[in-house]
Amino acid sequence: MGRILLIRRLVLKDMRRHPAEAAMFLLAITAATATLALGLAMNGATNNLYRQTRAATAGPDVVAMSAESGQAALTTLAPLKHAPGVVGHSGPYPLLYTMLKAGGSTVRAVVKGADTAPGPIDQPRVTTGSWVRLGGIVVERGFATALGVRVGDRVTVADRSFPVVGIAVTSATMVYPWAEMGGQGDGTDDYSGLVWLTQSNAQALSGPQRPMFYALNLKLADPAATQAFVDSYRTSTIPVNFFTWQFIAVQDAVLLNDTQPVLVIGSWLLGFLAVVGVATLVAGRAAKQTHRVGLLKAVGATPGQIAAVLLTEYVALALLADGLGLIAAWLGAPALVDPSAGLLSTSTALTRGTVISVTCLALAMAAFTTLGPAVRAARTATVHALADAARRPQQRTGLTALSARLPTPLLLGLRLTARRPFRAILHAGGIAATVTAITALLTYYAQPQQGYDLGSSTLSNLRADQGRHVLLAVTVALVALAAVNIIVITWTTAQEARRSLAIARTLGATPGQVSAGLSLAQLLPALPGAITGVPVGIGLYWTFSVGTMAKPSTWWMLADVLGTLLAVAALTAVPARIAARRPVAQILSAETP
Repeated sequence: MGRILLIRRLVLKDMRRHPAEAAMFLLAITAATATLALGLAMNGATNNLYRQTRAATAGPDVVAMSAESGQAALTTLAPLKHAPGVVGHSGPYPLLYTMLKAGGSTVRAVVKGADTAPGPIDQPRVTTGSWVRLGGIVVERGFATALGVRVGDRVTVADRSFPVVGIAVTSATMVYPWAEMGGQGDGTDDYSGLVWLTQSNAQALSGPQRPMFYALNLKLADPAATQAFVDSYRTSTIPVNFFTWQFIAVQDAVLLNDTQPVLVIGSWLLGFLAVVGVATLVAGRAAKQTHRVGLLKAVGATPGQIAAVLLTEYVALALLADGLGLIAAWLGAPALVDPSAGLLSTSTALTRGTVISVTCLALAMAAFTTLGPAVRAARTATVHALADAARRPQQRTGLTALSARLPTPLLLGLRLTARRPFRAILHAGGIAATVTAITALLTYYAQPQQGYDLGSSTLSNLRADQGRHVLLAVTVALVALAAVNIIVITWTTAQEARRSLAIARTLGATPGQVSAGLSLAQLLPALPGAITGVPVGIGLYWTFSVGTMAKPSTWWMLADVLGTLLAVAALTAVPARIAARRPVAQILSAETP
C-alpha cells in the first residue's frame, strides 16, 4: 500500500470516529478566517465598488458646481466646457436645495434637474422603476433606503407632491448622506439626500427662497489628471467648486471607518480563541491516540509517518476551513462595503494578498496547535505507547504543603490548574479576549447615539449603525466560540485527570467536590482574564475613537466581569458533573497497565 494512500485512509478513518471534534476545529478556524478576510476586503473595497458604479453609469471625471445662482452661474460654468483637457461635458444641470417630506420625516434634499434621456456623461442606473418623467421623481437608492421610500409612494418637495417613479444610483455625487457636496454656494456640507426631477419641474420649484444653482459634468482626456485640472483653477477667482472622481470615491469610503478595524481586530481575537480551543482539543486527542501510535510503530511505521498522519488531518481541515471562510467573506463583503446602498454592489473580489494572508493564518493555527503534540507522539517509545500508562505528575513540595489545608474542591482545582500552567494561561487569554470584545461593545453603547440631522428630522447614522452591528456580530461570535472552548477545556481536563480524580474519590472526595474542583480549575484562570479584559477593551475602543469618549458605567463593567465568571461556572457544571459521576472502579481498572 502506498504511503500517501495509507495516510489518507488513516486520516479519513480518524475523522469518521471523531466527527464532533473535527467539526469544532473546522468551525473555529472558519470563523477566524472569514472575519479576517472580511476585514482585509474592506481595504479599498468601496473604492472598487465606486469604480464599478462609475463605469456602469458613465461617471464624470470632474463635477463643477457653481457657487453663484441664476444666470451668473451659467455664465461662470460656460468656459469650462471647452477648457484645456476637456473632451466632453453634460449639463449644466439645475440644482435646488430644499426640504423633502416622506412619511413622517422632513429632511433636507438636493433636487437635481435631469434630461428624460441621460446624456453621454452621468447616466444614473435605475435599479427599480423608471427614469424621470414630467411630474415624477426619482430618489437616490441610499436616500430611499434611509427614508423607507419605494416606487409608487408620494413625496413632497418644496410643498409640491410627486409620485416616486424610480430609484437610481449615480457616481456623480457622493453617497447618502453627502448629496449636498459643496453646498449652496457658501461652502456648507449639511447632511442631505439626492432626488431627480425633469429640468422643467426642478426650475418650477425655484424662487427667492430657493435660488437655482448648477452643476456641470466634465470628461477629461486623461481621467487620472483630474487634480492637475483642478489645480489650474485653484488660484483663479472663478466661483466654482470642483469635485474629482477620486475625491468622491475617498469620501464614500468614510462610511467604513468604524467597520474595518472591528473586523480586523475581531479576526485576531477569534483566531486566538480558535488556537485556545484547538490546542486543548489536540492535546486531548493526542493523549487518546497514544495507544494508536504504539500500534502503528509496532507494525513498522516510522516517526515521520506517524507525525504526517497526525498533521495531515488538521492541515486538511484548516484548508477546508480556509476555503469556507473565504467563500463566506466573498458572499458577505458586498453588504458590508456599501452600507448606504448608494453603489452598485455587483461583486467584491478578494485580492490575492487577502487569500494568501487568510490561508497563512489558517495553516499557522493548525501548525501551532498540532505540531507539538504530533512530534511528542511520534517520539514516544513503542513500549510506553502500547502500555499507555498515566503520566506521573511533577511533585512540588511547596505547593503540596500549601494546598493541604485548603478545602477539597479548591485543592483539586489548584492542582488541576498547576499541572497544566500553559493551558491555564491560554484559557485566561481566551477569557480576556472575550471580555475585551464585550467591554468594547458596552463602551460603544455608552456613547451618545447621534443620527444624521437632515433638518426637521433625524435619520439613522449609517456609519455608526454598521459599526455597531459588526461589533455586535463579532462579539457574539467570540462569546459562542469561548463557550465552546470552556466546555472543551473542562471535558479534556476531566479526561486527562480521570485517574487522579478517581483516586481522590477513593480517599473520600465526593462527586460534588470533584465536580466543583473541575469548575474551579476553569474559574481560577478566568478571574484574572476577565479583570484584564475590561481595561483592554476600554483602551482598544479609545484607540479608534474620535473626539471625547464617554466611559461606561462602573456597574456595567462589574456586571461584565461577574457575568463572565457566572457563565464560566455554568458552562463547566455539566461536563464536570458528568465526569465526576463515572464509576471509580471502571476508571481504575481501565487505567491499570
